[in-house]
Amino acid sequence: MNNNFQIPDSALKRVVVIGGGFAGITFVKKLPGNEFQVVLFDKHNYHTFQPLLYQVATGGLEPDSIAHPLRNIFHGRKNFFFRLAEIQEINTDKNVIMAKQGTLPYDMLVLATGSETNFYGMNDIEKIAMPLKNIPDALNLRSYLLQNFEQAVMEKKTADEHLNIIIVGGGPTGVELAGALAEFKRHVVPNDYPEINPENIQIWMIEASDRILGSFSKNASQDAFQSLSKMGVQIKLKTFLNKYYDNMAYFSDQSEIRSSCIIWSAGVKGNYPLGIPDASIHKSGRLYVDEFNRLKGFQNIFVIGDAAIMQSDARFLQGHPMVAQPAIQQAKCLAGNLANVMNNKPMIPFRYSDLGSMATIGRNKAVAEFGFAKFSGAFAWIIWLTVHLMALVGFRNRIIVLINWIWNYFSYDRAIRLIIRPFKRA
Repeated sequence: MNNNFQIPDSALKRVVVIGGGFAGITFVKKLPGNEFQVVLFDKHNYHTFQPLLYQVATGGLEPDSIAHPLRNIFHGRKNFFFRLAEIQEINTDKNVIMAKQGTLPYDMLVLATGSETNFYGMNDIEKIAMPLKNIPDALNLRSYLLQNFEQAVMEKKTADEHLNIIIVGGGPTGVELAGALAEFKRHVVPNDYPEINPENIQIWMIEASDRILGSFSKNASQDAFQSLSKMGVQIKLKTFLNKYYDNMAYFSDQSEIRSSCIIWSAGVKGNYPLGIPDASIHKSGRLYVDEFNRLKGFQNIFVIGDAAIMQSDARFLQGHPMVAQPAIQQAKCLAGNLANVMNNKPMIPFRYSDLGSMATIGRNKAVAEFGFAKFSGAFAWIIWLTVHLMALVGFRNRIIVLINWIWNYFSYDRAIRLIIRPFKRA
């Protein structure tokens, strides 16, 4: 079958990879280039280091410091092709992927499409809430927060709705964002907005369960709760956002908060193109895979990362955590298994090694857990900084981020406070 992406014919098996996140780039790096023709698709031409998106949203980092061009990552790799396109559908009968630009046949397909924000069917909330899943989201949020402060200066009667910030979800993203906003309120607002009393800026965190950082130990959750509370973040536990109307948020505890800024970090679900049979889709929105990351019902389609739910491991019957480490480890295992198949060797079942969890709360504050070793405070914060700095793709990005962190730490300033692209809420 002809293809519309100018991919040359080859005697090698063609592996099409959809998604340039942690899973996708790790898989391509580890797959032997002399045994496969690899075609990587992504709707962006860059890889995003998602753990630092909240710092872009709060003016601590520029977006290009946490992004790296995909073509540069694989520069010089044999039998590799990158195409900028959003894959819309898969024809599993004909082994073809389809996009607006055309179609391309595959021998093997790897879905590394990650996750998308889950609003749990709350369509009215989805229309107005600010997600934080990619760089455009982060830039939208940065602009909107600054626009709200500018509006509050001019509109005294409605200042409260511009200064009340509601974060829905108390997981790592919500906690890190709340801490960054609390520091912005304390150190930046007095200098940039002398007309605003920082105490009038209210940061609310809404969590449906009985504690924040639910995937961490209870001690870590308590440490984070106390730290955020001392920073002025008001936390509502066992509380749901029921509805939002006319800049008023209504909660399950019968409380109401007037706010024009709702930030949604309450959950994610699998993201994948159309064409996947219903029998292969779990109720959580992720795709069933076996212990070799094969999509249920198929021999030549594989799913790695957030989009996959593997229930063969008794330790993770609800699937592996939707974070970077499982995605990276699955990618390495799958690359090795496809090489094994080509060399007539047996495939090795995937087994996840939990390397720990970390979340930063603010300056000199973080929680880190590695098995039985649990840390909090300044030491955990240093661990968090080191791990994230080394995990960034590209030496230039590491240097830029390090310089920004040093500047922010000693100057108490988040210097990138620019409304480059004003955001208009629906």
